[in-house]
Amino acid sequence: MAETMELPARPDMDRVRAKTADKINERIDEQTIEHLCNYVGLSNEMISRRIAELDREWDIERWLEANASSIAFAGVLMGIVGKRKWLMVPAVVLPFLFLHATQGWCPPVPLLRRFAVRTRNEIDAEKYALKLLRGDFDGIPNILDETLRAVEAFNACAT
Repeated sequence: MAETMELPARPDMDRVRAKTADKINERIDEQTIEHLCNYVGLSNEMISRRIAELDREWDIERWLEANASSIAFAGVLMGIVGKRKWLMVPAVVLPFLFLHATQGWCPPVPLLRRFAVRTRNEIDAEKYALKLLRGDFDGIPNILDETLRAVEAFNACAT
């Protein structure tokens, strides 16, 4: 298996990753490298299927937006049809969403990251490494070992 690789935390590019514990980032990176190694030598069709899966994968931003809006909406609805105290739910959830928008962190982020929910940059790094394996970038100087090519592409996309 490939060596453990750590992506550089660049707050300007990936605020969530920069605020995630190193151990969790390493685990997510290891899973990504393992996925890439599983596709070395497979057909372009199989690689294309994985790329299509990655296009549909929800990133952490989408998870947070969907969960916060549904919880806030439920709180408003319950406040209208039930008791007004339910309006406290969106009053708590929406500031968390704002905190995430401005700081890249809110209370649900560590939990989602523990469940290996990836950032868009992490998903895209795997996708572009697969495209390299598929031969989409054949004009780029060739690196002999395809596994090394995938890891190099992953590193290039993540920086």
